[in-house]
Amino acid sequence: MRNTLLLGIALMLWSCGRQEPVQPNIVFIMTDDHGYQAISAYGSEINSTPNLDRIGDEGIIFRNSFVCNSICAPSRAALLTGKHSHANGHLDNRHRFDSSQVTFPKLLQQAGYETAVIGKWHLKSDPTGFDYWNILPGQGSYYNPDFIEMGRTYRVPGYATTIITDMAIDWLEKRDPDKPFCLLVHHKAPHRNWLPDTIDFDLFDGTKFPVPENYFDNYEGREAASLQEMSVIKDMRMAFDLKIFGTDGDSATQSEKDFMWYLNHRLSPEQLRAWKREYDSIGRAFFANRPEGDSLAIYKLNRYLTDYLRTIQSVDRNTGRLMDYLESSGLLHNTLVVYTSDQGFYLGEHGWFDKRFMYEESFRTPLMMHLPDFYKAHGDISQLVQNIDFAPTFLDMAGVKIPSDIQGVSLLPLLEGKKPVKWRNALYYHYYEYPAEHAVRRHYGVRTDRYKLIHFYNDIDKWELYDLQADVHEMHNLIDDPAYDKVEKKLRKKLDDLRKLYKVPEDLN
Repeated sequence: MRNTLLLGIALMLWSCGRQEPVQPNIVFIMTDDHGYQAISAYGSEINSTPNLDRIGDEGIIFRNSFVCNSICAPSRAALLTGKHSHANGHLDNRHRFDSSQVTFPKLLQQAGYETAVIGKWHLKSDPTGFDYWNILPGQGSYYNPDFIEMGRTYRVPGYATTIITDMAIDWLEKRDPDKPFCLLVHHKAPHRNWLPDTIDFDLFDGTKFPVPENYFDNYEGREAASLQEMSVIKDMRMAFDLKIFGTDGDSATQSEKDFMWYLNHRLSPEQLRAWKREYDSIGRAFFANRPEGDSLAIYKLNRYLTDYLRTIQSVDRNTGRLMDYLESSGLLHNTLVVYTSDQGFYLGEHGWFDKRFMYEESFRTPLMMHLPDFYKAHGDISQLVQNIDFAPTFLDMAGVKIPSDIQGVSLLPLLEGKKPVKWRNALYYHYYEYPAEHAVRRHYGVRTDRYKLIHFYNDIDKWELYDLQADVHEMHNLIDDPAYDKVEKKLRKKLDDLRKLYKVPEDLN
């Protein structure tokens, strides 16, 4: 009897002291076009990102995170809806997002969350499902950007990345402390044309970055790759992208003249002086000893990467500010902090900048999470995940029922440290925006842990097959190699199965 009583008391005390997970707060930080190759937690050889690394070092790093459509607006629509582009209706940047459809912020709001989005939106329709929104119109401006706050447009002096972070912290301080919250912090950086904060102009001066081994790719056996117009060497603009203006203003293209107008009318006198000090000296040095041939190609790569990485430095610094605020305010222990990009980006691989292709550098995206205290996962997660998984994950963590038509899967089991036996073994990808800028042909495909099969369609009909284990840079199209016939057959079957699973219309092939 005495033993039974003692056991009962012990169980009661354990039950009283036990901490059940509560609805976590969510801070979702997303940049625009941040390639995983430019994050030191992913092994970057060209820059250091200690504040971004902190998220992964103290939490988890997804080593196989991908998007479903590597272009800005469709990626954001996939985030909100948990659905592929054909299912949420946002196929490319030219579409307008149907804001009447169900999104995870709406469902969290209904479950008692206070919701907000600050920064780049890029979906044309106004945000819905948010208690507060303050967004950049269109692509937004790096310097002294305009914002649309709940329908009111106004201009804010300063640099976009810092301003967005200031606004995020200000919202956190003013929110309802009795409610869980979901805050989306969407940066413009490091989107083209990579205009750094003036305080970062001295970074990477004179740095000679390593040249990717396939920088001078000739695209043999890859017709679609040969037809693109996103070459650093051929398509990058000297003034708009590299900030090198010729001495004869009459020879400038219209886009370059527009850029000059932008600088003179957008920047403050102090910003403009700093800008001219930096880039006038770069231009003078270029014309004093103008490189040619391969030397010019490598010069352009270095000039591009210098400014691209400078904008990322501001992202890293401001992410550190936000993390410090969450910690000092006592919020970090019950807040999921996510860092990702809307897609990957080419940093000279295949000779390119931009994204769009299903090749690894743009298909793959960084994803790191700092978890609330009661989650067990830590370190690397190798399972295949995709940006359609964010919506069901956030809903699952909040205890909200996941709608049956969501196509992504909840990452919650992975965050709890489990190793699900029946995790997905393949990913579906589909890119639609052609004809359009950069001339990347429409294509769809399937990726497993080792192989990738791509079908380019519409104005061409070409298939590509890659063994990612043997050919990490995707240089050798194996579609006509008989040694891979069985692999191709299995991948075609898997691709058909995924298209049926996701109910992809037959005319989208």
